[in-house]
Amino acid sequence: MNRPTSRRTVLTAALAVAATAGAASFAASASAAVPAAPSGAPSTTGPAVDNRSWHSFVDWRSGSLAGTRPVAGRRPGLVIGRAEGSTDYTDPHTGTTSTWEYASWTSPLHRSTVPAAEVIASWNADTPAGTWIQTELQGRYSDGSWTPWYVMGRWAAGDGDIRRTSVDDQTDGRSSVWTDTFSVDDAASGLRLVAYRLRLTLYRAPGSRLTPTVWRVGAMASDVPDRFTVPASTPGLARELLVPRYSQNIHAGQYPEYDNGGEAWCSPTSSQMIIEYWGRRPTAEDLAWVKPGLPDPQVCHAARFTYDYQYEGCGNWPFNAAYAATYDDMSAAVTRLGSLTDLETLIRAGIPVITSQSFLKEELTGAGYGTSGHLMTVIGFTGDGDVIANDPASPSNEAVRRIYRRREWENIWLRTKRYDANGQVRSGTGGVCYLYWPAKPAPSQHRVLKSFGLL
Repeated sequence: MNRPTSRRTVLTAALAVAATAGAASFAASASAAVPAAPSGAPSTTGPAVDNRSWHSFVDWRSGSLAGTRPVAGRRPGLVIGRAEGSTDYTDPHTGTTSTWEYASWTSPLHRSTVPAAEVIASWNADTPAGTWIQTELQGRYSDGSWTPWYVMGRWAAGDGDIRRTSVDDQTDGRSSVWTDTFSVDDAASGLRLVAYRLRLTLYRAPGSRLTPTVWRVGAMASDVPDRFTVPASTPGLARELLVPRYSQNIHAGQYPEYDNGGEAWCSPTSSQMIIEYWGRRPTAEDLAWVKPGLPDPQVCHAARFTYDYQYEGCGNWPFNAAYAATYDDMSAAVTRLGSLTDLETLIRAGIPVITSQSFLKEELTGAGYGTSGHLMTVIGFTGDGDVIANDPASPSNEAVRRIYRRREWENIWLRTKRYDANGQVRSGTGGVCYLYWPAKPAPSQHRVLKSFGLL
């Protein structure tokens, strides 16, 4: 679970005040849900979501290259061809100033099919020691004006060169970046982002021949109305995927420098379950830093290497996706879905889904807790259509597999507004999820991912 005092929770509370005053505002993780589509097909009336990514050799060539170079092969990517210049960077979390060579790539302007109130970027990259990357977004508003370039993340797979970080206090008075999410400040004004471009800057130690390799960069743009409840979907699948089960709670108190384990580690614990479902896991050498005797050291590893030093937690959505993609031939993205029918479509194709939700204890029968933000992994559906989830907020690995009532679960996941225990309006997570899949998925998986705009 996210910490109660996380910046995302603070944003939720601030926007709730506006909502109770009558303003139609959106929280950093807001979206919406809508009636389900026919069984086996993505929802066609789902939340207004536009997914766009650049990942092919043609994609990389279509952008503006400033020292970067596309590389072909089984998995096309973007690398430093020559340094475009050098710059000093002072790491705000260590105080260390270092000089870095850099090169950049800027995407073509993408005109979103959805005039968006929110945009979340995500990326897949390899950053050898001595390298790192920065992802930025610049958008065009519906009135024709432009946002500044917003930093969506400074990222490295390791933590020996820089501390991976989101960047606070980015705003132009009309939109802001909240940890990992671009958000229009006043959605009720009608202002929207109608187009955007992404910029990648690749850094390396001066004079070296090192380079990051970026395999994929993209964004999910969305705009949906507020709602406290969602229409009920009709069950359409009975299937369960065999996904490893890990409890976050058995790690309570571990590694205070990475947010102290326990309830703060729902996101990396969920990520590790899915990474291992796809047959990947850290090596013994990777885990050598973990204190001997700790259970499931790979969960500690996931927490360390998803940790956002500005957010001070492991719940940065794109950082989790980027971590998953550090494993051999893995791809990952952050997106939104519109219904449990959409989820059934993915499960049918053998793709488990990490979902984000918030709820009171009494709103989800059998959970035994309430949360302002929590990640769990959906692995299937019962014959009655109820949700089978690997819920890391469990006392042991054996207790992780849960069955939750379909109607309760879809509402807490897909709504955009809810009431807290004090009757105050808070935001719902609105169908946010992480999807991880092999870089070369099976044909049936490729078709499903393409139908959601992810390939």
